[in-house]
Amino acid sequence: MKNKKIIRDGHIHSPYCPHGSKDSFSMYIDKAIEMGLEEITFTEHMPFPVVFMDEELLKGCSPSEEEIKKYFNELLELKKAYSEKIKINIGLEVDYIEGYENETRDFLDKYGSKLDDSILSVHFLKIGDEYYAMDYSTEIFGQLVEKLGGVKEVYDKYFETVIKSIRAELGTYKPRRIGHPTLVRLFNKKYPIDYDNIQLLEVMAKEIKERGYEIDFNTAGMRKEYCLEPYPFGAFSELVDKYNIKKVYGSDSHLSSDVGRFFENY
Repeated sequence: MKNKKIIRDGHIHSPYCPHGSKDSFSMYIDKAIEMGLEEITFTEHMPFPVVFMDEELLKGCSPSEEEIKKYFNELLELKKAYSEKIKINIGLEVDYIEGYENETRDFLDKYGSKLDDSILSVHFLKIGDEYYAMDYSTEIFGQLVEKLGGVKEVYDKYFETVIKSIRAELGTYKPRRIGHPTLVRLFNKKYPIDYDNIQLLEVMAKEIKERGYEIDFNTAGMRKEYCLEPYPFGAFSELVDKYNIKKVYGSDSHLSSDVGRFFENY
């Protein structure tokens, strides 16, 4: 049975995203209004507090600190300009970087008062002293499979890292929404698996529920050629329902045309 009409998109990127489009804020906002949405959150990637791996790759992942200041200021003006048409929240998508919790907390302490909403996501897996951008390419995912000894082991590592992010002490402004919780399935058509570590998934679901956190029900995977499913999907999606964990629907749009896309399916 479908939910009543979704009126909020809680995960939208912006022209400040270095791997997104240059679609203007107004293009995203106007698309949301056209879709009948009443509320949106811009969740641009938080600048990395440290350089923890290849600097050029990281520059393609998130804006600089100077750019994010402009992002905050521009959105403050747009909130006022559109206040009678749609509610706009200023947010960030915060990367959980294992081993750099203190630096992440310091950044959130510095800018958290500017946030209305935010998401905590895992994109990077730490193996030994090295970090891997798990969702960057099928090639890197393949390296992880080889390094860890199998697809199941990559899934285990991802979910273990998500659990660490949920438990992490990131201060007063720690995001309370867990981003795309089954992102590890991004390449599932190329690296298929019938993942059966339900015990680990149950730990993740219970950790979210016990803290009163929510999940980003993210439709971006449905646009990805090797995924074609939302995050969450499968067994973890069933656990979200079992534990009555709150879902906030998000398009994870990097193009204005993707705002609210596939929401009609839910």
